[in-house]
Amino acid sequence: QVQMLESGGGLVQAGDSLGLSCAAPGRTFSGYVMAWFRQTPGKEREFVAATTWTGDNVMYADSVNGRFTIARDNDKNTVYLQMNSLKPEDTAVYYCAAGSLYSKSWGDYNNRGQGTQVTVSS
Repeated sequence: QVQMLESGGGLVQAGDSLGLSCAAPGRTFSGYVMAWFRQTPGKEREFVAATTWTGDNVMYADSVNGRFTIARDNDKNTVYLQMNSLKPEDTAVYYCAAGSLYSKSWGDYNNRGQGTQVTVSS
């Protein structure tokens, strides 16, 4: 397991945009699926988006589809999450993860970050 590092969280207003980044210093994730999840207090961690190694396949949760974009730069071993038209209900701790399965299940990703807080005010 590799510890991943998220960055870019913060406090924004509804309707604003925010970008998150995630990398694992010194580690390459060649062939891995990269994903983002989020969690709010008292709720289970939920899937947000995932992309395969080539980026040819991406999937999103219905709640973010059309507003969020996942992308990766394999040369930089970094995955990004661009979040547009943010809503208060997007407030959560966002986690990045890497794994070998193209999955929406947190349990399928054994390389994880500690999370970055995103707060959207109304």
